Amino acid sequence: MDIAGWAAALLILGGYALLTAGKVDAKSPLYQAMNVLGAIGFIINSGYFKAWPSAVLNVIWAGIGIVALIRIASNRKKAEA
Repeated sequence: MDIAGWAAALLILGGYALLTAGKVDAKSPLYQAMNVLGAIGFIINSGYFKAWPSAVLNVIWAGIGIVALIRIASNRKKAEA
């Protein structure tokens, strides 16, 4: 469970560092995927340790990222058409 938590932290912090450094855009699939995977890791970790506020926060965080990924994919399909 600790590995899931540390991996989640690295993904979310890494994504934020890339965004801040201008290496990725907020609408980048990489950035959003890092956030979703990080949130899933935190859900696993938080749920295991019964830290429910953190688990709920990360369910919402993952949902926001999933919606963003769907919109990115939809916009790309529209642009290709």
